Amino acid sequence: MARLKDAFNVLVGKKPTRNKYAEAFFKLLGSGYTSYDDNAKTYLEDGYGINADVYAIVQQMATKTVSIPYAIKKVKDEEAKAQLNRLRLSTKQNYNPRQFIKSKSLELKAFEEKELSFPMERPNPLQTWGEVFSLYKTFMRTTGNFYLYMVAPVDGMNKGVPMQCYVLPSHMMQIVLKEGADLMGMESPIDYYILNEGTSYIKFEAENVIHVKFANPFFDFEGGHLYGLSPLKAALKNIQSSNEAATNNVKTMQNGGAFGFLHGKNSSLQPEQAAEMKERMLEMDASPERLSKIAGVSWEVGFTRIALTTDELKPFDYLKYDQKAICNVLGWSDKLLNNDDGAKYANVNEFRKQVVTDNIIPDLNLLEEALERDFLPRFKGYENTVIDWDYSELPEMQDDLKELSEICSSMLGDGVINRDEYRAAMRYPMLDTPEMKTYTTGLNIQTLEDAIMGVDLDANLNLDDE
Repeated sequence: MARLKDAFNVLVGKKPTRNKYAEAFFKLLGSGYTSYDDNAKTYLEDGYGINADVYAIVQQMATKTVSIPYAIKKVKDEEAKAQLNRLRLSTKQNYNPRQFIKSKSLELKAFEEKELSFPMERPNPLQTWGEVFSLYKTFMRTTGNFYLYMVAPVDGMNKGVPMQCYVLPSHMMQIVLKEGADLMGMESPIDYYILNEGTSYIKFEAENVIHVKFANPFFDFEGGHLYGLSPLKAALKNIQSSNEAATNNVKTMQNGGAFGFLHGKNSSLQPEQAAEMKERMLEMDASPERLSKIAGVSWEVGFTRIALTTDELKPFDYLKYDQKAICNVLGWSDKLLNNDDGAKYANVNEFRKQVVTDNIIPDLNLLEEALERDFLPRFKGYENTVIDWDYSELPEMQDDLKELSEICSSMLGDGVINRDEYRAAMRYPMLDTPEMKTYTTGLNIQTLEDAIMGVDLDANLNLDDE
């Protein structure tokens, strides 16, 4: 395999980067050395593929990611958008009522009211955008990388406009550097990407691939830092421990919990006696009903146990420890897993909110930035647009409506917000009329300008009556 790769590299005259962190997966764990694929397959196969905790955690992340509504919006005020971005960044969109009202006011100023549809109804004939976003979350949290390939014409009226999009398998991707590339230069050092599966290689031009990755602090001159750092790297020993515990549990169940030596109680067994005992045991275990046959022997037999019992090993204590460590590394709360500990917490909604602000939002911010930079501008009419995920619609992110209403009413009466901003904060559709955009104050519908000038609305009403 290595020779085929080298031959291919010589043929194309390029140098693929090495993902050293994928190569290090499960190496030198315990007392033995285990060789693993250098294309990050093990991140999926031994992590997401067979470890129940990793699968459950990542699946919850992916499901939550797909459930968040989003819209394409056109920017009309860059300054308001910058203020909105700063507010979102500083609060992680975990707003108090006043911050929520402020965010809605800034959204009204930053974006045009009419929302655009997503430029492609489906990414390809086989998938939906929901599946793409689910795979995005899965690959990011297992391999630290996400690759989206855009199929686009190379010439003609629609040159460069994506016709289809496909998620490339992150665990099979290699980055190829430009000849003599400067890793600290002004230009991107990436020439193209290669999908490497066995002896097959598929080339993808860099300009047609959107690569989203987690930050990688491990710089090297072979370009290893150009790959995202997998979160699972820090949990390798915990994953290994958890996998081994599950394997040992199966072995214990298969042998009925007993593991040791049969021997003569008062004297050594003769070879013929040992062979006969083995035959009797095989005969007993041959029936689907394990107790259907009971065999006997004509000599005293002893048994010496050499394995620790499950009570002595306390495997479930270690499993809980590994589960908590894996949750910590992946940025998820173990209180959200279907275990006994989670059922003890009455404020589970707080943990749901925490993972949204600390896990879901940061990852979607990376995807949002990539789509706004490399995907949306390729479509006519989508210049200066953004993809906006609305986290406020999630049940765990809902504010106390009573408190929100009281604060909104107070701000409306003080002339801080207008009635359209009030409706937006209360999640009502805006009317977009001059009257609703006018800032008023007091209990009566009085413009802020009249209040400042000291106009007595009641007096005017009385004069009109006369």
